[in-house]
Amino acid sequence: MDLKLAQCFIAVDDHEKALAFYRDVLGLEVRSDIGFEGMRWVTVASPDQPDVEIVLEPPVADPHATEADRQAAAELMAKGQLRGVIFRTDDCDALFEKIRASGAEVLQEPMDQPYGVRDFAFRDPSGNMLRFNQPRAE
Repeated sequence: MDLKLAQCFIAVDDHEKALAFYRDVLGLEVRSDIGFEGMRWVTVASPDQPDVEIVLEPPVADPHATEADRQAAAELMAKGQLRGVIFRTDDCDALFEKIRASGAEVLQEPMDQPYGVRDFAFRDPSGNMLRFNQPRAE
């Protein structure tokens, strides 16, 4: 039996700002851009990993969500409490400098971790924490 991750979701509050970051800074390609009932889902992916996609979606992607739910999600996003994803790279330091040059908020500069990676962290334009790591040479 085969089992693979196909998609994960990141909540964003402004798709144009998110695209400027995920497409233009990180270099992900846009696979789809779909609107439905006043909401929008944009799927991005690495050209080097064609079978895994990230869906950039509204914080509460449910047309039947209550206003209280939308407000709670917006507040969590504003605090940076919604989780993002972890990317892997083959050049942690070069990617860090590229992202920093874009003006993204640095959460952690590159550092060697005791669990075998060199990593760093940024916030995306919606406030999600994104981590980037590179396996350390042994």
